[in-house]
Amino acid sequence: MKYDKINSELFKKNRKNFIAKMKPNSVAFFNSNDIYPVSADSTLPFEQQRDIFYLSGVDQEESVLMLTSNSEKTGYKEVLFLKETSPHIAVWEGPKLDKKQAYETSGIETVFWLDEMEKIIDEVMQNCETIYYNHNEHYRAKVEVETREERFNKWIESKFKNKRKERSNPILQRLRSIKDPIEIKLIQRACDITQKGFRRILNFVKDGVWEYEIEAEFIHEFLKNRSKKFAYTPIIASGNNANILHYIENNKQCRDGELILMDVGAEYANYSSDMTRTIPVSGRYTQRQKDIYNAVLRVKNNATKMLVTGTDWKKYHVEVGKLMTSELLGLKLLDKSDIQNETKDKPAYKKYFMHGTSHHMGLDTHDYGLLDDPMEENMVFTVEPGIYLPDENFGVRLEDDVVIQKNGSPINLMKDIPIEIEEIEDLMNK
Repeated sequence: MKYDKINSELFKKNRKNFIAKMKPNSVAFFNSNDIYPVSADSTLPFEQQRDIFYLSGVDQEESVLMLTSNSEKTGYKEVLFLKETSPHIAVWEGPKLDKKQAYETSGIETVFWLDEMEKIIDEVMQNCETIYYNHNEHYRAKVEVETREERFNKWIESKFKNKRKERSNPILQRLRSIKDPIEIKLIQRACDITQKGFRRILNFVKDGVWEYEIEAEFIHEFLKNRSKKFAYTPIIASGNNANILHYIENNKQCRDGELILMDVGAEYANYSSDMTRTIPVSGRYTQRQKDIYNAVLRVKNNATKMLVTGTDWKKYHVEVGKLMTSELLGLKLLDKSDIQNETKDKPAYKKYFMHGTSHHMGLDTHDYGLLDDPMEENMVFTVEPGIYLPDENFGVRLEDDVVIQKNGSPINLMKDIPIEIEEIEDLMNK
């Protein structure tokens, strides 16, 4: 792994919190992701399933975690089942975790090889009444591929049909939404790497540069700083491409007079950062671009102040809509008749700002978190308003990542990434 070793106390604490929420006499299982094929003998780079990583720190394929709430009966509380390494694997792929390394990574003392798993599970099930099944229940998820987790679920269900069923996801949604201080440091590290990439870009952009060249500069800086990849597919959108919300072609030449919207973040140790900045190709904003930019920045700054403990996520978006409406009226993009004719389901501001302002962030860029729960201390949210003007050939979005605090305004993990017009122009024209 490119990242520095994570303190195993994080994973011990996460498992303890999960087990405390389990019903008596129950067992839960968590599986690694598959290594996904492309074609012939090609595969995609391995990405660990975030739940097993959150609970164990194991970043390796063909791994299974078992947790029980009745260790006094089963004899097992926390068990890892791992792929056994071999001299052949070590030569071709590098060695896999041995049992000592697995303990050092996870804090789990009981480690078996996978060929012992079925026997151990059979033994444990004699004293368990309930099985917790883990499914991807994120509100944005579109599940089309059967995962290793789901194949395991089918196998367990067919083997132990008479056991009661529970879902792990509601527990994980709550636990993962509130970040441990160790996690916040890891997210900060990802944000700091993103900052380095952005500052590199400010010295690189000029008339005629291609969007994909900017993408290449970002990944160069990320890899140099121990990030293995982008946290998500980057958006490098110049000119009218900024008005395509999920534009990822990154294949246009940038010209003087245009703005470049860059929605980019580095990952670090599987934790995400999520930044958006909008900069001028020429190094100078036009007055119109400044007016739109500053309107978005004011909305972002005022929306950030609302991210405090007790805030309702849905009501928060309504209030941000009011902020944006006021700015759009000031810019004369909306008038009083637009406001009079708007409806609850179709507010007038949505013509220019059609997406949400904030989402949970952490191990996943759109991280776990129950949206009906009020905001709590140490939740991490993005703040990302925008104004999109296809008729004027540009759009502006600005985005930072912030940590909810017990008292007062949230901590901005991207406070050192330039965002004010004057600073961006100064850096681009040095």
